[in-house]
Parts: sequence; structure tokens; C-alpha cells
Amino acid sequence: MQYELTEAQRGVQVKARQVAREKVAPGADQREERREYPRDLVDLFAREGFFSLGVPQEYGGDSMGLLAQCLMVEEVSQVCNNASAILTLVSLGAVPIKLMGSEEQKQRYLPRIARGEALSAFGLTEPGSGSDSLSMKTRALAEGEGYVVNGQKCFISQADVAHLMVLFARTSEGKGTRDISAFMVELDPENGTPGYQVMRAERKMSMKAVHTCQIALNDLRLPASAVLGGEGQGFYLAMKTLDESRLPVAAQGVGIAQGALDIATDYAQQRVQFGSPISAFQGIQFMIADMATQVEAARQITYMAASHYEQGGPRVTMYSAMAKLLSSDTAMKVTTDAVQVLGGYGFTQDFPTERLMRDAKATQIYEGTNQIQRIIIARRYMGRGG
Repeated sequence: MQYELTEAQRGVQVKARQVAREKVAPGADQREERREYPRDLVDLFAREGFFSLGVPQEYGGDSMGLLAQCLMVEEVSQVCNNASAILTLVSLGAVPIKLMGSEEQKQRYLPRIARGEALSAFGLTEPGSGSDSLSMKTRALAEGEGYVVNGQKCFISQADVAHLMVLFARTSEGKGTRDISAFMVELDPENGTPGYQVMRAERKMSMKAVHTCQIALNDLRLPASAVLGGEGQGFYLAMKTLDESRLPVAAQGVGIAQGALDIATDYAQQRVQFGSPISAFQGIQFMIADMATQVEAARQITYMAASHYEQGGPRVTMYSAMAKLLSSDTAMKVTTDAVQVLGGYGFTQDFPTERLMRDAKATQIYEGTNQIQRIIIARRYMGRGG
């Protein structure tokens, strides 16, 4: 497999880099401290067309594709993971609609997502079912011309500000993966939605401005037209969505690692000890060399996997899991080493390294823990399937 960035993709990369450094980086620490959702960034990204990259042109998007999205997320992640999280969450709203939405659903929702008018959430995880999605308890019972939904969801990013949620619930029993269905839920974050309640926002290690919430569903009423892809298609849709949405998370890992590497390299060249910059010491040189190699390896597998996905390759699931696994583990390793290069200063909030290190940890957990990624990879590899 080969890939090469097109002129248009390089344009996205350059534009995202400029926006990230000039308009996103200032205030990154303050966003984390205030813990307030950064609506100014939503407006900024909408003006710059960042929400439209993964939406087909016929629905108001740019049809730039997954690799362009990854390039954008990578650049923004280098300076602020609260900001890049807003961009990665677009996939969790748009991808299910692109994959299984009716024409009416695509016309109704995708243009709003592309314009940045509709923020998305993905209602899959529950208190008792994290990685084990098939054990979810939330039920959607057919009633009249629609459904009544009851249950709980947790660790749902943007659940308090989302206008759209892809919600997963049981519609039957005893059919295995066919017990789960997916629904498009329209939310009113300003005035509230009957049957939908945000119970709390979690107190997290990082990404504190983009809230992760627990929600309660109490007789939430949905029309029959809210079903995505028909009853019993929810589990399949969730897994296919994650195949794509893991790659922007992989790009997050690459960006976080690159941001930490840049800070460590600059610091090592300026910090003088024993009469020389510490970059002159072999111990530091070896650390920088390892960090740079690890970042580039993670970048290449992420770009390759995104290209493979766009080309409809046969091993999408395995490569997506590999990219997410390697990139997030690299982010954790490189940010930890960057803190070490900076020594005591790296441990303080005077430098972004400690924030990047906390951000890196999140990428090892969401979109499927890295233990789950290893299971996916092993099963696909040993079975030689996709």
C-alpha cells in the first residue's frame, strides 16, 4: 500500500497548523483551568470549514476524506486536546449517518454537522457495559408509532452541549448482536429535552473543558423515523463507526506526541548544565532520537490506515486498531519522556508537557481501550481477516 498527500491535503495541513498556532494555542491552559465548554472554538472551526471535511459534498461538506481529517486533528492536538476533541467528535455523529442513514436523515443532519450548527454525541457506553457493549441495559420499547427509551449512559463526551446523539439501546432479547439498535436523537441543550437528563459531568484527569457526562433516559420518546439502518443494526453500526473514528484519535496521539517532542527538543537546546546545552549530552540525544522515531512510526501507520480506509481496503478494522494502539501508546511514552527531559520544570504547569502527558492518557482509553485494540488485532491477524 502506498499513499502520498495531495496538494489539497497539504493545504488542509498547512491551514490547520496556522489556525492551531495562532488561534488555538493561546488560552489552551486557561480552557483547561476554567473547565467551560469552548464555544468560541466551535465558531472558529465552523468559519474555517473544519467540520465539513468528512461530510460528502452533496450534503454540504468538502468530501476531503478521513486522511485530511487526521491531518487537521494532528495539528490541533499539538497545542490543545480540548480543541481537537471537538473535531474528533464530529466523526461519531457524521459517520453513522453516512453509513446507514436514510436519505432523509442525511439531508436533515449532515449539512448541520458540516456547518458546525449541530454538535454530536455518541451514546454507547453504560455504567455496567464499557468494552462489553452487548451487555447494555438501556431498552427501547416499541410503542405506538415510535419507541420509549429508558436507561443510563456514561462517559458520553459533549452530552451536555450536543444537538444530536447517536443512541444505542436494546430492542429485543436473545438475538445476540441483533438485539441492539441505533437511533438519531435530536436534543435541545439550551431548553432541555423531555426524557433526557444530564446527571453529572465527570471530574477528569484532562480535557476538562469538553465535558464527559452521565445521562439518564426516562421515557425518552422517539419516532420510528429515528432508527438508523433498521432494528437490530446498532451493534454492527457501532463497530463500523469505531473503525473510522479510531483514526482521528490515532491522529490525536500523534499530535500530542509531536507537541511534547517539540517542547523537549527546544528546551534541551536552550537549557545549559555543566557548561553545555543538555542537548549535547548523549543521554538526552538518545531520548530525543527514540522519541522522534516513535512519533514518525505512529504518524506513518496512522496515515497509511486512513488511506487504506479511504481506498476500501480489506483490513480496515485491523489497521485502524493498530494505528490507535501505537499512536496512543507512543503519546504516553513520548510525553512521559518529555517531562523527564524538562526535569522539574516539566512537572510544573509553566510548560505544557504535564498537560500533554495527561491528555495522552485519555487516548489510551477512549474509542476502545488499548487492551481491546490488542484483542481486535490478534483476532484479525490470526484469522487473516479485516
